[in-house]
Amino acid sequence: MTPSSIVAYLVVFFIIIVIFSSFVTVKQGTIAVVTIFGKYRRILTPGLNFKIPLIEQIYSKISIQNRSVELEFQAVTFDQANVYFKAMLLYSVLDQQEESIKNVAFKFVDERNLMQALIRTVEGSIRAFVATKRQSEVLILRRDIVEHVKEQLDTILEGWGYHLQDLQLNDITFDDIIMKSMSQVVASNNLKAAAENEGQALLITKTKAAEADGNAIKISAEAERQAAQLRGQGIALFREEVAKGMSTAAKEMQSANMDTSVILFTMWTESIKHFAENSKGNVIFLDGSTDGMHRTMKEMMSLNLLDKDKVKK
Repeated sequence: MTPSSIVAYLVVFFIIIVIFSSFVTVKQGTIAVVTIFGKYRRILTPGLNFKIPLIEQIYSKISIQNRSVELEFQAVTFDQANVYFKAMLLYSVLDQQEESIKNVAFKFVDERNLMQALIRTVEGSIRAFVATKRQSEVLILRRDIVEHVKEQLDTILEGWGYHLQDLQLNDITFDDIIMKSMSQVVASNNLKAAAENEGQALLITKTKAAEADGNAIKISAEAERQAAQLRGQGIALFREEVAKGMSTAAKEMQSANMDTSVILFTMWTESIKHFAENSKGNVIFLDGSTDGMHRTMKEMMSLNLLDKDKVKK
């Protein structure tokens, strides 16, 4: 093989290498940054791209996919309580515009410096927010903390070519002694609420019982009143009927020229018969002599004459 043929082979080999190096494949979800002699030239999108061999160089390949990082840090509240956070940060390249890609490629020396700046910025924003709140407020301000951080970081990250997709505060804890005291406060509040509920239930029960007793007394009193009224009306009707019967009997006996005292005698004997038949062991003392009967008859006749005088008057 002559020297001229060797040179020819080398030239052909060099040309093949140059041709193959002119084609660049960019993966999906990645943007390639091209420079010429160290200066930014253009970007290459996913797929097969052509570049000027030996002049254009691939400076870096930037992923435009979402990326996440976990954070663990400590903050101090306004009342000097230590708060421990575990968070997950989700971020990505702002967009595929040339200016955004340039910022991502040239703002930081490498990925490590970017992550350090991003993490410290997030931690600083959360610490500044927590420092204005008391420990009792931190747990209920989870959403407010996230919104505060996103508001603070959006402008900064846009200058770097990135966008904060999401920030999740997965865990918020305090020192053990504070956690125990918070548990005791919750337990005491629960006991207080239970006691108040029990007191209210007892009050309602006693009130309802008192109302029921009062209603029962009212109903009983009303029933007793109506019963007494009915008994009085019955007695009055009885007396009225007795008076009518005696008056009719007396008129009939007078028309027959008979002594009306017989009516009183009959009533007296009927009363004695009723006592005897319906007594339940009680003792009734009556004078059964003839003089006693005459004396009783005179007293009953006197009462009868007295009632007649009242009626005339």
